[in-house]
Amino acid sequence: MKLVADLHTHTMFSDHAFNTVTEMITQAQKLGLRGIAITDHGPAMPDSGHQWHFMNKGQLPKKIGDLIVMFGAEADVMNIEGELDITEYYLRNLDWVIASIHKDILPQLSYDEATQLWLNVAENPYVDMIGHCEQVEHFFDYEKVIPVFAAKNKVVEINVNSESARPTGQKNMVKLAEVCKKYGCKIAVNSDAHSIYTIGQQGSVPEMLKRIDFPQELIVNATYENLVNELKIHNKNFLSLIEV
Repeated sequence: MKLVADLHTHTMFSDHAFNTVTEMITQAQKLGLRGIAITDHGPAMPDSGHQWHFMNKGQLPKKIGDLIVMFGAEADVMNIEGELDITEYYLRNLDWVIASIHKDILPQLSYDEATQLWLNVAENPYVDMIGHCEQVEHFFDYEKVIPVFAAKNKVVEINVNSESARPTGQKNMVKLAEVCKKYGCKIAVNSDAHSIYTIGQQGSVPEMLKRIDFPQELIVNATYENLVNELKIHNKNFLSLIEV
């Protein structure tokens, strides 16, 4: 499977990443990608910077050659109410917002708590994608939540980095993809790259998706047409630069 965009990447603004935004963009171009989302951590993460970072997207071009550059964030979900560590004032400035749970912030949730958390997050109009939600510590009711994600146009991430960073959730990832297929919920296969050496990596995810016969039309970064159609749904302000 050839992906046209990586919608979850980190730069040195997140201190545990290794490359600058210029280096990440350059590598994406070398790989022939058509889109990259720069999605550094929100301020609740110990190694993140100030929220002001998320107001400065005007310093980056929206497109470099054939590459769409989305300036976004990976915001942490802070509580069961679904509140994020980036305020609405900053969120509405961003091109691509991921909502994720990290164990540093929420070490453990019950099944019911995690289910309610994601139902609350689904109501946030600024959230575009749900990040690495296959984690065993935050297992939730897929049959109840995934149809809501689909209805609210939330893309569910299949996170390649989880194979090494969160290996206990691999069985959950398969089930997550199966339920997304069942309810027509769109997914994105992302590297969660923290260096230029992992941008665009897919690991064993393509084999898993092929095994369950997951439809290409539900993978938002499988084709450029899929990507553009998804960005149109999310009403992004750089769409005038995009041509199918």
